[in-house]
Formats: sequence, C-alpha cells, structure tokens
Amino acid sequence: MQVYKLSSNIDIVSYMKQLNVSAGGIEIMSKKANLNFFLIKNIYCGASNILKQDALSINAELVVPMGSVDCKTRYHDAILICNDKQLEILIRKERHQPFELKKLSNHLLQFTTAKTYPIKIMGIINANDDSFFSASRFNDTNAIAAIEQMIADGAQIIDIGGVSSRPGSKHPGVAEELRRVEPIIRAIYAKGLYKKALFSIDSFSYEVVKLALDCGFGIVNDITGLSDENIARVAGEYGARVCIMHMQGNPENMQNNPFYDDVIAQVDEFFARRIEVALKHNVNDIILDVGIGFGKRLEDNITLIKHLEHFTHYGYELLVGASRKSMIDMIIPTPIEERLPATLAIHLEAIRNKASIIRCHDVKEHKQAIEVFKRLY
Repeated sequence: MQVYKLSSNIDIVSYMKQLNVSAGGIEIMSKKANLNFFLIKNIYCGASNILKQDALSINAELVVPMGSVDCKTRYHDAILICNDKQLEILIRKERHQPFELKKLSNHLLQFTTAKTYPIKIMGIINANDDSFFSASRFNDTNAIAAIEQMIADGAQIIDIGGVSSRPGSKHPGVAEELRRVEPIIRAIYAKGLYKKALFSIDSFSYEVVKLALDCGFGIVNDITGLSDENIARVAGEYGARVCIMHMQGNPENMQNNPFYDDVIAQVDEFFARRIEVALKHNVNDIILDVGIGFGKRLEDNITLIKHLEHFTHYGYELLVGASRKSMIDMIIPTPIEERLPATLAIHLEAIRNKASIIRCHDVKEHKQAIEVFKRLY
C-alpha cells in the first residue's frame, strides 16, 4: 500500500472518475471536498451562538472571539468554516432562525449560485502618447496591425482608449480624445474587425462611447463606474455590456494618500450603488472591476486580489487589470519594461480567485500562461 498527499487544489471530480466512482457518489463527495471561509462582520451575539451550535451539529465551525458565548460583547466578528455540503445545510437551517440569520442565509446562498465564466484575455490598445507603458501606445497607422496580432495571439476582447488614467494624469478634453480614437474606431469598423473579436471602448465621455457603439463595439469600459448616467443610458439603448470599475477619487488625485477602513466592504458598497444605475437604464450585462491601482494602497490591491471571489455574489463577470502596474514596483523595485513575470503571477492568482477577464498588454504571454494554468487546476 502507498499513500500520496494530494493538493487541495486538484480537480477532485476527475480523480473520482478515475476511481470509477458512481455519478451520485461524485456529486455527494465533491461537495465535501471544497472548504469555504466566510468572514461575518458585526453579528449579534445571540445569532452567533445559534449559528455556532448549528455549525457544530454538522461538523462545521464558527470561530468567535473569547467572551462571545455569554454576550459580554453584543456584536462581534466571526469566521464560518464549512465545506459545500455543510454550507447547503446551514443555508436551510438559518432560514428559519431569528436575529437576522435569515438574511445571512440569503447572503450565503448568493455564493452557491454564482456563475462560472470562461477565461478571456482583453488586449490593451492606447491611442495616446502618455500611457505609463510606452509599448502599449499606438496611433491610426499602427493600431490595426497590433489589434490583428492580438487577436491572432488569443485575445477575445480588445480595449481601445485615448486617455491615460495613470496616477496624476488629466483628461485632455473630449475633442482631443475623439481626435485620438476616432480614426482607429472607424478603421476597426471598415475592416470588419468587430466581427473577429469583441471590442471595448475605454472611456467615460458620452460622445466617444456613442461613436464606438455606432461602429460595432460591444463593451463600455468606464473607469468612473457610471458616474455619468448618460453612459449607462446609451449602453442600454445599444444593448452593450458595461464594465463598472471602482476608483477612489479620479486619476489626477487618486493616489494622494488613499485610505479605506474596509476595502472589501467599501468596494462592494460602490458596486451595489452603480449596479442599480446600470439596471435602471436596462444594462443587464455587467462586468465588475475592483480597480487595481486606482486609488489603492499596496495592501488594498493585495486584499482585493486575494479575496476577489467575494464579489462573485453579484453573479457578474470579474475583470482584473494589473498589467505592469506600480504595485509590482512596491513589492520588488522593477522597471515597467521588466514587470511581465510579476504581472502573470498576479493575474493567475486573480483567475484562481474567479476573475474571468484579464486586461493586459502582453496577450501572447498571457495566453500561454493561462493555458498551462487551466491544465494544472
């Protein structure tokens, strides 16, 4: 007899099929193989006592502070640890319990019904001469060739932008933005490239967005998260997808001492408000982007990447764009031109944590890394 220690990240279903486990057995056992951790903030002591007993009754666990059992502190935080099967049972149990445990049950249910999306690469085309990475800058004479190469290299989405959003940058005005992007947008339409890939317009200017949608673009990538409801309205009229990104402040001031009491909670609250705006204007196809590097400290960026799966409770696709960004330089000082390896590390971790769209400068390298990653997990 031999014993092998297996990784907790294996495809347990494939292993069980190799063992010739019955379909019913696979369904039952696979739910016991995935461990979940939920941080529950400000839970009432009475509720936590009930939840802890319910968890223990099915061999799950609720981690609580000392003194919480006798309610010395009326409200506290707790961590629920359970596998998928135990989670199903707790969702049913808490639905009938007092102290807002029914509300907790509904929150937990959202995570069990979250969709799984295929991984897609979004290539970056900047039609401006001040983007932080010089190799991503194109104009109307070389952009089309770059786009065609990105599609050939494996990009399913191409993101076109004419305004830098690097820290400290200023918007040049709508007329200048149009001057930069209009030739590229019209060339994409004339050559029918929008039939070969999905095109995204990286803009929060109504005139630019409308032009792109008129020319076959299917995504509006708004770094201001629909701060102008006209963007949501025109996207709804064209049936376009909208990417809602979180940013604290604006590009000109976003890195002036950004601060969060709870970055996960605050980004989540932002998404809730902006999703309401999108739905009000009949935008139902939504992408969420936590905004790595947009008004974030290093610790905020790391927290968002590590706990990205939290945002799946909305049921929408998650986009991450950390390509060659300064968070890498904060961890290990590295010139922009040499940040590809670290970019791949961040993006693969984001995919492991349920990102399905990766916005990047280096399409070919990401395609290779993602294909290998998919075989490993």
